[in-house]
Parts: sequence; structure tokens; C-alpha cells
Amino acid sequence: MPGVARGRGRRFLDWAVVLVVGIGATLALDLLAVPSAALFGGLVAGLGRALIGSTPLALPRPASTGAQAVIGVSIGALVQAETLRTVAEHWLPVLLITVATLGVSLVAGQLMRLQPGISPVTGAFAMIAGGASGITAMARDLGADEQVVAVLQYLRVLLIVTAMPIVATTVYGASGGEGAVPADDGPGWPAGLLFTVVCVVTGVLLGRLSRLPVGALLGPLAVAAVLDVTGLAQGATVPPLVEAAGFLAIGLQVGLGFTRASLRLVGRALPLAVVLIVGAVAACAGLGVLLSRTAGVSALDGYLATTPGGLYAVLATATGSGADATFVLAVQVLRLFVMLFSAPLLARWLGRGQQPV
Repeated sequence: MPGVARGRGRRFLDWAVVLVVGIGATLALDLLAVPSAALFGGLVAGLGRALIGSTPLALPRPASTGAQAVIGVSIGALVQAETLRTVAEHWLPVLLITVATLGVSLVAGQLMRLQPGISPVTGAFAMIAGGASGITAMARDLGADEQVVAVLQYLRVLLIVTAMPIVATTVYGASGGEGAVPADDGPGWPAGLLFTVVCVVTGVLLGRLSRLPVGALLGPLAVAAVLDVTGLAQGATVPPLVEAAGFLAIGLQVGLGFTRASLRLVGRALPLAVVLIVGAVAACAGLGVLLSRTAGVSALDGYLATTPGGLYAVLATATGSGADATFVLAVQVLRLFVMLFSAPLLARWLGRGQQPV
């Protein structure tokens, strides 16, 4: 059947062009030090294809599931026994501040509904403070508009990453901030690949058997965290190329789902979103002051620990400025887990009988 063969050939060529553009955009954005460059690269390529192409193109479901799982493992690998010990030492103020941060996100998300076309779930997910990659990856499965969520989540990350070093230096007296998080190669990429495969397979299976919401992401996340805390992972992490592929796939999924109507909606939502993001960042800085006083840490530690996003940039600033990087990481990771695991519950609660305004 020559017609079918030609159709498959065009489909293959279509995907090849999209992937080449996505990888090229990723490399360019990485040179510019853009956070999550692979996700942005996929978003750019997918968006271009969605707006220019004459026929729809969608990421296959297995690729979407695999990408969610890889991102889940990447996040779960952040948990260390030392992280848990640090949280345990200051558990009450850290927990209260984390819950308060979730409250700030919910308020900002509901205010986001002032923009016509934004549903309660989409508003909440777009404004959740932290876990931009995980929230973006699970948005569609939980009934949110993943295009709006992706753009506004990473707008928040870009604003934070840009402003944080300036605020840390001028307001909190941080010195330099040029350092980076110490590199730890762990046992190498073969062990990292094995760790990733075990976490993905086991986590996705457990997620399905337990009917865990967004099990493709939260299942592998939980398995990776357990293996890390128990020491069975031996410091293994997701290999960089595999992690980049996961981010690229999620970016493509979001980008390919864009339409001209959704692009106009995002454009109309940007002014309100910027105001709410700045307000949420300021509120989190205030929570940082409370954390520093109740947990007995410095004002800089409190600010960096409660900064709502840009985890790796936060850790680089903490390490280079002499802040307590362990404490900062502990609070950031705890908030990240709370936000991701509460997202399905929030989606169910906010989605009951509510419509966009």
C-alpha cells in the first residue's frame, strides 16, 4: 500500500524535523543558561509545529508516560537521609511555613481566575510555588490547561532565577553567589541508568496497582526517594541525557497542544500572572523571615529556603554565599514533595462543579 507507506514516511519526517528543532533550541537555550532548557526547547519546537503544521501531531502516550516517570525519578533522587535529619531538627516551623506557602499558592491561583478562561484547577496549578517540571508534567492528567500552566510556571522560575541573586546580595548581604553546587558524579552513568530503569518500571507498576493519581510521575518519585534514603541507590541519579530527553518530551507534549486560541489566552493572562507571581514571591520572602526567627537560622537561609522555585539556582546561590545549603535544600525538597503530592487532591477538590469565570 504505497499511500500508507508515504503517510508513514511523512509522519517520520515530520517528527524528525520537530526533534531536530527541539534539540537545536535546547542547545541554544542551554548556552544562555535558561533553566530546564530541554523543556523550553521542546516547547518551542512543539509550539512552532502546532501553529505552522496543517495536520495535528501528538506525543505518543508511552513517550508521555516515560517522560513523566523520568522526571519523577529525577525529583525523588533529591531526597537524602541528611535532608530528612535537617527537617526533623526544625520540623514544626518548617512544616508550618510549607503549609503557609501552599496557602499562598492557592490564594494566587484563585485570584488567577479573574482572568476569563482560567479554570480553578488551571489557576491553582499555574501558581503552585515550586516543582514546575512535575506540575507541568501532571497538569493534563489532572484536568488543567497544560499550556497555560507550563508558560506561567516557567515565567515564575525565570523571574525568580533572574531576581534572586540580586535580592540575596543587596537585601541579605550575600557574598558573591558565584559558587555552584558541588559536583558529585556518584557511581557513574551505567549505575544511574540502572537506577532510573528500576525506579521507572517499579514506580509505574506500583502507581497503576495502587491507582495513585498521576502514578506515572509520583510512583517513580516515591521509589527513587526510598532507594536514596535507604542508601540502596548508592548516590546514583538519572543520567543527564536521559533527564534531558524526559524534559524535551514534556515540552513537546505541551507545545504540540497549543492552538492560536490557547496562545491568545496565555497572552491575555500574562499581565495578571506577573502581578500575582511578584506578590507570591514577596509573600514567600515574608515567610522566610518568619522561618529564620522560629528555626534560628540566618535571614539569608530563610529567604533561600522559601524562594518559590529555581531549586538548582537557589542551591548554587546558597553554596556560593556561605549560607546553610543543607538546610535550604531540606526545606525546598520538603515543599516540593508537599506540592506534588497535594496536587491531585487539589485538582479533585477544585474541580468539583466549578467552571471558569
